[in-house]
Amino acid sequence: MTILWLKALHIFFMVAWFAGIFYLPRLFVYHAETDEQAVKDQFKVMERRLWLFVTPFALLTLVFGLALIYTYGYAWFAASTWLHIKIVLVTLLYVYHFYLWSLVKQFAADKITHSSRYFRILNEAPVLILLAVVLLAVVKFI
Repeated sequence: MTILWLKALHIFFMVAWFAGIFYLPRLFVYHAETDEQAVKDQFKVMERRLWLFVTPFALLTLVFGLALIYTYGYAWFAASTWLHIKIVLVTLLYVYHFYLWSLVKQFAADKITHSSRYFRILNEAPVLILLAVVLLAVVKFI
């Protein structure tokens, strides 16, 4: 595969992953606001399915990102300070992704103690990291 194909697939899977990362906490907001058990049960199904649906996209984002690094080579990697910072930020996104899974399990067990406001804030957190990652990848200013 050429570098352009690797980049295209990396970006595609990242976008698909982020669709889920942005939507899942929004489901949490609505789930936390409802008092009806039937509605809660429906949210439980939706949250679990969404997380399971987007997790392969997260893994494929990683696979194609690592393939890009491998293709460019060690010398490029060593000289790319921007990439080192991006990797730290992306690692935080994977931590966030698995934190969302722990929340899915807490909702499934009806053991959520956070308010809908908490989930609204949680929903906004990855936006800033995504902005920084995109700026680093495109502008490469560091």
